[in-house]
Amino acid sequence: MHRMPAIPPTPEADDDPGVPEALPRTLREVGTRLGPAAIDCLWIFPPLVRGRREWGLVAAGCFDGRGSRRLVTARYAAQRTGKGLYLDTRLLDEGVAPPDRLPRVMEGVVRRGPEPLGSPRLVELGGVAEAFESLVAEYPGALFAEAVLGPPPAG
Repeated sequence: MHRMPAIPPTPEADDDPGVPEALPRTLREVGTRLGPAAIDCLWIFPPLVRGRREWGLVAAGCFDGRGSRRLVTARYAAQRTGKGLYLDTRLLDEGVAPPDRLPRVMEGVVRRGPEPLGSPRLVELGGVAEAFESLVAEYPGALFAEAVLGPPPAG
């Protein structure tokens, strides 16, 4: 089984540029793979940035047809090099829970995270495609233009 690259322990730097294309492309991938009509809400966690590398998490509460929500996480690892953009996004079905329990689950993710990154942004979509499109439209179109070369190189 292929695992996401480990997050290296390095000092935090506020001026790290990160990979601005990573989060919006991950959001678009979530919408493509799950379908906007299936997504009740998204939790967008602040990314961990180290220079021109970035790791992040988006959690989606999806309608399951029975009143509960299926929780799907999208983890990404990205890197910008002189050769171009590298991005690896993995979606994982985490299980089903009542909708009122998901906020507590997200609080637990924040507490157990490897770094104190802060609370996620909650975006309530209610299965409305236009709401999802508006979320993605918050990001400049140029962030979607460049081809992805593959997953980030090891190291």
